[in-house]
Amino acid sequence: MPGRLAIAVLASEVEPLSKTGGLADVAGALSKYLHESGHDVRVFTPCYASIDRSAWAATPLEGLTGIPLAIGARRYFFSVLRAVLPGGAPAYLIDCPPLYARSTLYTADPDEHVRFLAFTRAALIACERSGWAPQVLHCNDWHTAFAPLYLQTAWAKEPLFRATRTLLTIHNIGYQGIFPAAEAADLGLSGWKQLLHPGDLAAGRINALRHGILYADAINTVSPTYAREICSDEYGMGLQDSLRERAAAGTLCGILNGVDYDEWDPRRDRYLPRHYDAGSLAVKAQLKREFLARDGLDARAGVPLAGIVSRLAAQKGIELLFGALPAVLSTRALCFAALGNGETQYEEFFTGLERRFPGRVRFHCGYDDALAHWIEAASDMFVMPSRYEPCGLNQMYSLRYGTVPIVRRTGGLADSVEHYDVRSGLGTGVVFNDFDTSALEWALNHALDLYGEGEQWTRMVQNGMRCDFSWRHQVGEYVELYRRLAAS
Repeated sequence: MPGRLAIAVLASEVEPLSKTGGLADVAGALSKYLHESGHDVRVFTPCYASIDRSAWAATPLEGLTGIPLAIGARRYFFSVLRAVLPGGAPAYLIDCPPLYARSTLYTADPDEHVRFLAFTRAALIACERSGWAPQVLHCNDWHTAFAPLYLQTAWAKEPLFRATRTLLTIHNIGYQGIFPAAEAADLGLSGWKQLLHPGDLAAGRINALRHGILYADAINTVSPTYAREICSDEYGMGLQDSLRERAAAGTLCGILNGVDYDEWDPRRDRYLPRHYDAGSLAVKAQLKREFLARDGLDARAGVPLAGIVSRLAAQKGIELLFGALPAVLSTRALCFAALGNGETQYEEFFTGLERRFPGRVRFHCGYDDALAHWIEAASDMFVMPSRYEPCGLNQMYSLRYGTVPIVRRTGGLADSVEHYDVRSGLGTGVVFNDFDTSALEWALNHALDLYGEGEQWTRMVQNGMRCDFSWRHQVGEYVELYRRLAAS
């Protein structure tokens, strides 16, 4: 097709093959819609033990089996398996059992950096041996952040990559891939050690993400607000100096993640027994009654249900709920359903809250995809009090499902939820500014007050349901960025 782009997407996790968070959703959905748009997109990802090869008909590629790979003093052999993702985009799985046949996708093992240096180099070797020249090498997070430097050094004389440009997407700057400077030989860059960040080396460390920031042709984050935030001392997590330089050079931008409405749409959600839209909210109310009955929660008419589906980590602002949620539950009619797992203190908080408010709070420890869809559909409001949030997806799911998001004004939450104004009738949710308990308590009470004003609440719900955050819309921003890179 005219203007068809060749794009290699390197990601440490890809939905539905492997997933721990939003990176997998983005890698899977973006690739799907790029393929749908006619581009030659190929996804590279590790072949973890959890991936069912037979279910995905993953087959070894001729000429790409038993390839030797040296990482420092370590010697490995890898093969490349080809599978097809939903929607038709091909996935190339880097199969190396000593590195990827472990009980979890990510580990605390001392060779964690080796696992992803090997993955990055194996993906480049796979392109080289198959004779495929991507116009854009799209790297994601620290796991593949050394790819831009490799193309400028070890692969600099490879004609295949002469016109290849690199893009690094930062999904969460809190994860940087730091390992000891004593392990520098694992990079395979002995002749180019002067290109490593001198400050980090002096401190005895190597920061993978920083080197992606330094050497990628362009950098983006997963929302415009987050792109600005990470240049600040408050949110930059030690990398703000490098990021400010790239922002000043015009090579840092933010593109809000999209939502895969094939998976998240109440009009056709495969996990729900009946479907609805903005014109049939009575069906949503029926789903709520069924959910409350199933979870043993107060099903009296007029009692709202708030939900949360989250990793239970400090980033998500769960500690704000410690004071705010019991205070509101003690004084207002409200039920609360939570799904998630993570840090012990947060799990214990929700467990204790369930005991303290029987029949009004239900905590599901763990993760269940079907239950996540049910909570989105059944809840009246959805709580996201994040300390920081690069993009967030649940607030956009909530808008589509007619579930009012209660969010802190940060990152992608600020870019996707507009505080509702009762005078103009404009807005889609409840937004609070400060990261403190009283601010969240105000937001919860304000949402409950709006819920009591039926007409205002319905208008806010319908405003949200009209929003379009689909990948079909957002993919165009990536294509535009790819084209600018390819032409540079």
